[in-house]
Amino acid sequence: MIFDTHVHTRFSTDSIMAIDQAIEQARQKDIGLIITDHMDLAYPQPDSFTFDVDAFFRTYEPYRSDRLRLGVEMGMRSELISHNRKLAAAYPFDYIIGSIHVVDGVEVVGERYFGRRSKRESYDRYFDTMLECVKAYDFIDSLGHIDYIARYALVEDPEIDYDEFREQIDPILAVLAERQQAIEINARRLDRPAVVEALFPIYRRFAELGGRFVTVGSDAHNPRDIGRNLKAALALAERCRLQPVWYKERAAQPVRT
Repeated sequence: MIFDTHVHTRFSTDSIMAIDQAIEQARQKDIGLIITDHMDLAYPQPDSFTFDVDAFFRTYEPYRSDRLRLGVEMGMRSELISHNRKLAAAYPFDYIIGSIHVVDGVEVVGERYFGRRSKRESYDRYFDTMLECVKAYDFIDSLGHIDYIARYALVEDPEIDYDEFREQIDPILAVLAERQQAIEINARRLDRPAVVEALFPIYRRFAELGGRFVTVGSDAHNPRDIGRNLKAALALAERCRLQPVWYKERAAQPVRT
């Protein structure tokens, strides 16, 4: 079964989707789901992007099944490594995405982050932070949306040119490959061919460095986006000879298409 491994519901600050809505949409598309609500400790916006984990499991545990698993999207920051490690160990998550949403205490969004910096300066700092965190977060299952910065970059061409940034990207991919951690193909922007072609060299290089596993996820925050562009994500994985997986009890399960 194909699993959408990146879905946000009402426990995420930026979503009001009810789990019943997500389940119904997944049923209509005949796919499985992993709920991965946001846990970004000490987020720059106070009281945002964290949730009551006990309440999350009390509410969602009755829904857990072979078609629905419970995970988390964890905001990676080096100063929070011990807190996040304890959180990961304390709860029965099926799956943990590690993502970079904050760099140097600032959201990777808009004027405050990009300011007067060039694209090169902004992206270098993003990738340097990602490498530092990937090295430290050996307990995540998959690195989330490596192209997150391109969503919000205040530059003329926001896409990641692999050849331009390969010295920053290759060490990240090498760490993941050595540990056999997965990297996510985030499907949110894959309806644009230019995005697919910009990302292709990154995932191909991951395979060349010994990476094996990718997760695919829509990053849905509402019912209509459940399962969006997953076929494009799976096609990209096939081009790069990478195995799509989903996670159950922190163990990789092969996607059966």
